[in-house]
Amino acid sequence: MHIAEGYLPPVHAAAWGVASAPFVVHGVRALTREVRSNPESTLLLGASGAFTFVLSALKLPSVTGSCSHPTGTGLGAILFRPPIMAVLGTITLLFQALLLAHGGLTTLGANAFSMAIVGPWAGYGTYVLFRRFGAPLMVAVFFGAFVADLSTYCVTSVQLALAFPDPGSGVPGALAKFGGIFAVTQIPLAVSEGLLTVLVMRLLTQSSKGDLIRLGVLAGRTAERHEGAAAR
Repeated sequence: MHIAEGYLPPVHAAAWGVASAPFVVHGVRALTREVRSNPESTLLLGASGAFTFVLSALKLPSVTGSCSHPTGTGLGAILFRPPIMAVLGTITLLFQALLLAHGGLTTLGANAFSMAIVGPWAGYGTYVLFRRFGAPLMVAVFFGAFVADLSTYCVTSVQLALAFPDPGSGVPGALAKFGGIFAVTQIPLAVSEGLLTVLVMRLLTQSSKGDLIRLGVLAGRTAERHEGAAAR
């Protein structure tokens, strides 16, 4: 997904940077409020950022000028909501560009828009939708992580198609081409990421149950237990 340094035309790179900036600024404010209000969240915030960094660094060759890999943003979006994940994801992308030559500084805005903004919002929205319709926590977590990953690549396909339209079929043709190539590697990766995120969430329900209740992740389940006890 990381679009390589210098691969996008300057106007496109600048436009994606401008589009991403408000989300990151809002995320910084949300992150600051979270840390000030709940200093105990620092460890889990760090773990969410590390999870994203490690997964998104595992790259596979894909479309020229880009690559395929898990994103790891679904977990943080579910735990801390998408605005905070916009910051954690952008910091991850910045460090990867500087330390791993993965992505780039000129394409940071485009990469942040797809992986740190759209991915977390799409994944969180899916998670909330599944929970609202009564799905078990782990089912909602799986589909949230799956959609967060897959939607990132859908946006990257759009970004590349807008920058490099097909000479014959224009943007739609280029979108079909980029999306088709990404799908070969990304659908299996999205399924794998969903399963891994479920595993991590299961571990968190055992080791950080209090934090998950405070963050609202286990609120539904806790309420169900209280309702069941009252009925008995």
